[in-house]
Amino acid sequence: MQTLEKACFDAFFMADHLAVLNMPVDALKRSHTATSFEPFTLLSALASVTERIGLVATASTTFDEPYHIARRFASLDHLSEGRAGWNLVTTSNPDAARNFGREEHMEHDERYRRAREFYDVVTGLWDSWADDAFVRDQQSGLFFDPDKLHVLDHRGEYLQVRGPLNIARPVQGWPIVVQAGSSEAGKQLAAETADAVFTAQSSLAAGKRFYADVKARMDKADRKRDHLKILPGAFVVVGETREQAQEKRALLDTFVHDESGIASLSIALGHDASSFDLDGPLPEIPETNASKSARERVIEMARAENLTVRQLAQRVGGYAGLQMIGTAADIADEMEQWLVEEGSDGFNIMFPYLPEGLDDFVEQVVPELQRRGIFRRAYEGATLRDHLGLPRPVNRFFER
Repeated sequence: MQTLEKACFDAFFMADHLAVLNMPVDALKRSHTATSFEPFTLLSALASVTERIGLVATASTTFDEPYHIARRFASLDHLSEGRAGWNLVTTSNPDAARNFGREEHMEHDERYRRAREFYDVVTGLWDSWADDAFVRDQQSGLFFDPDKLHVLDHRGEYLQVRGPLNIARPVQGWPIVVQAGSSEAGKQLAAETADAVFTAQSSLAAGKRFYADVKARMDKADRKRDHLKILPGAFVVVGETREQAQEKRALLDTFVHDESGIASLSIALGHDASSFDLDGPLPEIPETNASKSARERVIEMARAENLTVRQLAQRVGGYAGLQMIGTAADIADEMEQWLVEEGSDGFNIMFPYLPEGLDDFVEQVVPELQRRGIFRRAYEGATLRDHLGLPRPVNRFFER
């Protein structure tokens, strides 16, 4: 974390899973995802050893409650002095439902309808108090001004939440909200609500289509385009030469076990791929209730590159999204092209291994980006909203 902060990264993002991955145990036994920290506990600890870098955690709108989410993120925002972010997800893993008293996972579009209402409730709870509500006046004995308290009393299709939130308004007004879906429902939710979008387009052409689509939806939602940052995931492998970088990437591919690759492909498709002919083309895949955007992305890759099932499984078992492989100058060139041609507003960087992969990026790519004037040399603000160039939300109940 200190390395990322010294390099002036906007934020550290921690994903979360509410179930072990739904794959056969022979594949799962090879996966590091079988165990992970609960993100709020870890990020709260990291807040104490960092000063500027943002702290973004995943939390599900399907398997949690708005009051819990609002309270946790408000607490993290106060503990970190304004560096918290919420990655809003609806959860695609069907096995999560069985960990929360349900036999079936909620239908895809219904999950997004609930998420939209959930967002409204959480942000309403964050606005429970005016910024100056807590007067702490010793002479009068008044701890807060009751005229600066709002009781939400929400009653909707999916949620009933009275409020108010029992913690002061967050430092940022609202912690930033990130959205990660690329389906039609996901893009619409992002355009209406999000401060940032994590996406997975694997080519500049696809990135430009996604960027234009979401920004146009923002226009219709009467939002300013620069109030949402589009951040595709980028798997970055740096080498002193292009050949060295390619060799590193090829070596990583050899570590993908066949069983793990097929299991990862099954998850991405939402369909069991274990019976497919490994050396044949990908067959037609029926619609499922899993992540629609991941399914479409993998199918498109298989068709466009004429991959066999084995090749596709190896790709998905490693990383199937945007890959930037080359020298520091090569990677900076590609990043700059994405920014200039409106394929992204930045990137969600994924390192191939730690700590060397992170160190290579920080020591070689970051200085090249700084030399070109497309990445900061020092933090200019204190909060995550400052880092991303986002305004502080007004309190809907006390500001006009």
